[in-house]
Amino acid sequence: AAAAGAFSLREVLEAFQRCVTEQREVLLEPYLSGWRGLIRFLQSLGTVFSFISKDAVAKVSLLEGHCGGGQGQQYVSLQSMVRHELAAGPAALRARSDSGCRTVLRLHRALRWLQLFLEGLRSGESRTSVLCTDAYNASLAAYHPWVVRKAATVAFCALPSRDAFLEIMNVGPREEAVAMLGEAIPYIGDVYSITQELFAQHKLLDLP
Repeated sequence: AAAAGAFSLREVLEAFQRCVTEQREVLLEPYLSGWRGLIRFLQSLGTVFSFISKDAVAKVSLLEGHCGGGQGQQYVSLQSMVRHELAAGPAALRARSDSGCRTVLRLHRALRWLQLFLEGLRSGESRTSVLCTDAYNASLAAYHPWVVRKAATVAFCALPSRDAFLEIMNVGPREEAVAMLGEAIPYIGDVYSITQELFAQHKLLDLP
């Protein structure tokens, strides 16, 4: 399902806009919707990002299973998910490879990389390969083995130009794409910050 249709930056913006409630809870349905859009963005760039997009597809699918399963009411928001999964105790949570918390943590790290990369594309001060490498080194690289890091930085050298990226956004002229990135990035950043704080509070940032 995640691969269907073309990428639209507007859809991603609207999904992340809907994510955060007045109580600062992060709703999982729009969160996953935003991620499905980001996956389409990664897939539209070809094989360069397949090592991240394939993993994200699997993680989104796993979370969809939790949200649509028998315990679905516990997976309405990130906060309710954390409360539910921690109720069994931290040790039980750490032992589960399919937990929602562990799955969100993996997406959360990748979201930081995308946030930094999109911010770089918006400001456009460097070549896309440099922007992407810098964003990767400041986020995901710390969690990848050396061989993946090496392959990623080599792959980033083949990235298209900034203009090509802005065209992929599917929102019209370049200026519109830049303006919409300016709108979208703070919403993505807000979701990232709330998640980071929640996971830090419950000591979940290093789940194996």
